[in-house]
Amino acid sequence: MARTLVVGRFSRSRQGYGFVRPSDARPTDRDADIRVPLVASADAADGDTVRVKITKERHVGRPGLSGEVVEVIERRTTRFVGTAFQSAGEHWVQLDGTQFPRPIWVGDPSAKGVRDEDKVIVELIRFPSPLQDGEGVIVEVLGASDAPGVDTQTVVAEFGLPGPFPESVLEDARRQADEFASYVPDGRQDLTDEIIVTIDPKDARDFDDAISLTRLERGHWLLGVHIADVAHFVQKGSALDREALARGTSVYLPDQVIPMLPEIVSNNLASLQPNRLRLARTCWIEFSEDGAPVHTEVQRTVVKSCRRFTYEEVDVFIGNPDTEEIVMTTSVRNLLGRMQRLASILRNRRLKRGALELNMPEVKIDLDRSGRVSGAHVVENTESHQIVEEFMLAANEAVAKKIAAAKGKFLRRIHPSPDLRKLRQLTEFVLELGFEVESLESRFELQRLLGLARHKSEEHAVHYAVLRSLSRAIYAPIDQGHYALASDCYCHFTSPIRRYPDLTIHRALDSLEAGKKPPGDHLEQLGEQCSELERRAEAAERELIKLKLLHFLSSRVGMELEGVVIGVARFGIFVQGVELPAEGLVETEELPSDQYRFDRASHTLSGHRPGNIFRLGDPIRVSVQEVDLGKRQLLFCPVQRKNDSRRKQKSRRLSSSRRGYSRRGRNGVRQNERQRKTQVENGPKSASQKKTADKKIKRKKSKRHKRR
Repeated sequence: MARTLVVGRFSRSRQGYGFVRPSDARPTDRDADIRVPLVASADAADGDTVRVKITKERHVGRPGLSGEVVEVIERRTTRFVGTAFQSAGEHWVQLDGTQFPRPIWVGDPSAKGVRDEDKVIVELIRFPSPLQDGEGVIVEVLGASDAPGVDTQTVVAEFGLPGPFPESVLEDARRQADEFASYVPDGRQDLTDEIIVTIDPKDARDFDDAISLTRLERGHWLLGVHIADVAHFVQKGSALDREALARGTSVYLPDQVIPMLPEIVSNNLASLQPNRLRLARTCWIEFSEDGAPVHTEVQRTVVKSCRRFTYEEVDVFIGNPDTEEIVMTTSVRNLLGRMQRLASILRNRRLKRGALELNMPEVKIDLDRSGRVSGAHVVENTESHQIVEEFMLAANEAVAKKIAAAKGKFLRRIHPSPDLRKLRQLTEFVLELGFEVESLESRFELQRLLGLARHKSEEHAVHYAVLRSLSRAIYAPIDQGHYALASDCYCHFTSPIRRYPDLTIHRALDSLEAGKKPPGDHLEQLGEQCSELERRAEAAERELIKLKLLHFLSSRVGMELEGVVIGVARFGIFVQGVELPAEGLVETEELPSDQYRFDRASHTLSGHRPGNIFRLGDPIRVSVQEVDLGKRQLLFCPVQRKNDSRRKQKSRRLSSSRRGYSRRGRNGVRQNERQRKTQVENGPKSASQKKTADKKIKRKKSKRHKRR
């Protein structure tokens, strides 16, 4: 061990222990993380910058180091969201989630008018640790926990999502609007007479991409991907730019959008609305008749979209090209036909080079006017979506290769190759399912596996397992390709309204056009920041969906759902609903009575009795057993099978008054706190609690066996 002290960012796992990512670790270095046991994490919280003392090498087969937190250098945040309550005359706040299992003591909250069950924001004065309680001050009252909109405010505050734009940013945007001229400026190619269309969701408001396509001599294709020239309005270093960089990405919550740019830019100046002159960056790609790229050129242009299509409208056309249901000119009708043919050619070429296509159905929740869940629907990846996707992929790749050919440094979108250990485990898993495959270290063998599983009962199992084996895509200036797309050079260029990395690519093109190499300063740090902000946005969206679903199910204990196993652990199986995307845990003791063995490699929990095997991707019917809104946890119970004697299902909902808090003792610790055997979503709170839970489960099973 060369170093004994390491500085990095602390992250807490679902099981309670933590990891520290060293500050000098490369984004693609999988084995750099330092494992920190719960008892050695001091009072570090998720996202904090800490100093860790290395204590030992990890065990054989799991490369890496273990350590203990010796100092918290910088807090990611000192503000957290929770629910206020009183106990024994004292005021407490139970923070949401499971990162801090014990409540936080707060002083007199009367100044804020706090009532029991109010959702509040707490400023922590003393962070809790395994050895001491935390202490805080209530700084804001969001409202009653069950009031409409409070769940969204909770997640916005919890993840530190940005609020309204500062006046200086809005003033910058208004200035850009005042200076915008609705004519073709010098130095730009006039494309206002081209047949150009947009295809977007029906509720879209910002149209940052448009498409044109013509046939050339010799059967070649000329694809035009026209992207809003956001860089023209967002000058580097301006108030708009600084705010966009701080936000990194637009955040798409179920009931609102938190945009990266003010609406005057995102929904007006830079939105390619029909029949309006708009500034664009056009990527022209010439393809051979069979879809091979021949030449790429990028120009500053002025465009005028002649038609705005929704995905649904294009799907109607694809189903019946002669349809009169959608009114359009002959030239636009012919354009859609060409687009359909070229997209199919490009998709087939991409698959031939080894690109992966995972069939993971996306379920979106439906909300009523008060923001509460009213249902859900499956988002189909129809051919209209695939047409737009193929053209955007082609433009992103073409632009990346153009900048790379000029020896310019730029922010790439990279997707590292999967870890070989995970691929070997995946191979073992699919062999057990009965699929005859060679080593899945070959992307083509992996692609073949996905094809073999298509339309079979094991399809979900295979696709979930493959997804878990893949790495996460990130932004970095590293000369590395995108594994899933089978591209050796790739970037994000097509969405500068909602993604900051795309804006940097537009500026790189500006530099090349001016005869300069794009500046490469601070790109690695910028990539890490953009990747982190992307993860934050995705996590916030997932968390709010989960919270809304928990509220929906809290009054529906006993409701039955068709589900699929999305995770397997020693203490139970994680299940996601098929028609309603709620995720919950089925604890081991709720499964048919048996002695279960967990096999990590095969993602399987199996008993000795026939049929008692639960594996990743398996379909399963469950009922809602218990909802804990404070900890954001959901417990499922399998629906009774034939000849399966089961314990009577619990049908109770945890209320705040039943959280199990007792009087605070002299040592500051509450006695008899309610401890669940296993934790939903975030796993057990600590290794010791898991051990206790396992003992309880064994004792209960032992009693059942004795009775038999």
